[in-house]
Amino acid sequence: MPGARKMRFTGDAPSCCELRVMDDTETTLREDIVAQCRALNASGLNQGTSGNISVRHGERMLISPSAIPYDRMTPQMIVSVALRDADGAYDGPLKPSTEWRFHRRILLERPGTAAVVHAHPAHCTALAMARRDIPACHYMIAAFGGNSVRCAGYAPYGTDALAELAMQAMAGRTACLLANHGMIAVGETLAKAMWRAVELEALARHYILSLAVGGPVLLSDEQIAETLEGFGHYGLQEDGTPSRS
Repeated sequence: MPGARKMRFTGDAPSCCELRVMDDTETTLREDIVAQCRALNASGLNQGTSGNISVRHGERMLISPSAIPYDRMTPQMIVSVALRDADGAYDGPLKPSTEWRFHRRILLERPGTAAVVHAHPAHCTALAMARRDIPACHYMIAAFGGNSVRCAGYAPYGTDALAELAMQAMAGRTACLLANHGMIAVGETLAKAMWRAVELEALARHYILSLAVGGPVLLSDEQIAETLEGFGHYGLQEDGTPSRS
């Protein structure tokens, strides 16, 4: 969007106005965020405006704005936040998602992560309300980096305390649950983060169903390690197509 006029906000009110030209990469990333926010709701992974998505763009992150219905969201509304500014200085006509703090921490402290998806899918959220980790009930647990998906402790939404708890639960993992809240999934690309979000909700559903028939037989650490070794050729490939071979 060459020539797009941007306002620089550092708090509740604009501090100045500036002319800012976006490169083609940023334009594409903004379009992708809008498309995937809409996909979250269309797929049933999220409801209303409760979810949010961010992607890395150089030393900044692009993140969905706060309280905007996805069917009204446009690429111009996506907010650009400085990754190295703990106060969340941002560019844009709207405020960033209230959850910008854990998005910023994840992207800042995990250089290999390029995208973060947060949503409130039904089965993940049910487990989060019960404050239950997802154990090694299925080999797909390995898609999230280990033998469990942890449930972070509770803190109010949009707080530094929640960001810290999320970082602890995400250690060595690519997803976590947030107690009495929802879930987070990350990826090397936005497509990979979305794929993990879908797989996590499926795993949560299967785990809950298994509890109704006596509970799952858990896989051993050795079995999960064997699966992890094979995951180099499993999941979403670079061209965006899923593979289970």
